[in-house]
Amino acid sequence: MDITSYWSNFADGKSRDMIQQYPSQLFGKAVAELSSLPGIGQKTALRLALFLLRQDKDKVERFARTISDMRQEIKRCKVCHNISDTDVCPICADKRRDGTTVCVVENVQDVIAIENTQQYNGLYHVLGGVISPMDGTGPGDLEIGSLAERVSAGGVNEVILALSSTMEGDTTNFYIYRKLAPTGVKLSVIARGISVGNELEYTDEVTLARSIINRVPFDGGR
Repeated sequence: MDITSYWSNFADGKSRDMIQQYPSQLFGKAVAELSSLPGIGQKTALRLALFLLRQDKDKVERFARTISDMRQEIKRCKVCHNISDTDVCPICADKRRDGTTVCVVENVQDVIAIENTQQYNGLYHVLGGVISPMDGTGPGDLEIGSLAERVSAGGVNEVILALSSTMEGDTTNFYIYRKLAPTGVKLSVIARGISVGNELEYTDEVTLARSIINRVPFDGGR
């Protein structure tokens, strides 16, 4: 096996040699699966597998069942596309929220980040990504069409564009601006207290809160 193939197999955790180096193939498969998780290397995966092996069977089975239930039963909110246990997420179903304001975000992590600031009381719309030709992601791959339908249906006075300050985020902002311009809805973008190039989910809560509060009108980037 050449070095390129070895490291490729090491990275995806599927090398038969990796599994066979352990006294149990079942244990080796568990380490390989754990090492496939983001940020988990083989050594960390080995420690996690050994930890699970030391736990009571009932505890491990409960852990595995919880992960399986999450994957099988979690839904996407029919309104905003956030994750939810029901067809409509608790945020959209909360009558105390300001339904006239919709904050557009890239992913679920961004919803959580903004909610943690406790400075926003409107609703959300999760795009599921940003426009990125390099990654093969176009407008049709995102929930932009459903956003336009939601605004066109009436009741929304302001759309806050809260995407990350990257080239892809700005491209998506501009596309949404062109898409929603005919509706006459007010468009604003969060204040650029967030550094250009930073991901929203890694921004500290104070900066993120100030960005939401001090949002400014969006004119298509001009």
